[in-house]
Amino acid sequence: MLVIRRRAGESVLVGDSVEIEILDLSGGQVKLGIRAPREVPILRKEVHLTGEQNRRASAGITSEQWRQLQKQFEDSLKHMAPDR
Repeated sequence: MLVIRRRAGESVLVGDSVEIEILDLSGGQVKLGIRAPREVPILRKEVHLTGEQNRRASAGITSEQWRQLQKQFEDSLKHMAPDR
């Protein structure tokens, strides 16, 4: 792992097309700005990992199980809809 110290307003380049700028440092958090081409996916790691887990979990589901889940989801949405 490469470790680089940066201050607010400073940047790091990744390859020729991605720039990561430190926008703000406060309260133990860092605010990043990322400039990259649209075709470069940018995800928080936890979102990526959740997606991977969901894909692995759904790989073993049968079409009947899928229909049951879909019906349960649709039923739960009906119960959440405001009365008219």
